[in-house]
Amino acid sequence: MATADITVLPIGREGASLSDVLVEVRRKLEAQQKVGFEMHAMGTSLEGEIGDIFALAEQLHEVPFASGIPRVYTVLKVDQRTDRYQSLADKVESVERRLD
Repeated sequence: MATADITVLPIGREGASLSDVLVEVRRKLEAQQKVGFEMHAMGTSLEGEIGDIFALAEQLHEVPFASGIPRVYTVLKVDQRTDRYQSLADKVESVERRLD
């Protein structure tokens, strides 16, 4: 099990809005079943098997190109533990327990 955070940034288009591209990213995320995801304001959190995450990251990176955007900058951060299972929710709960 691994967790990751991905941000796909289309470059070389008119205007500042990205919501039309992000709608297509969301559709790609919802069309697959192997990687859990949570979209947030600055990217998308992923959880699943490492190979599935990397394969999905490649697919998401390609989304803006399909819309005719000439350049895409993608940031992928990956956290993988081999000593125990840890989900996205586990990471948040660990911090919240320490706050109480």
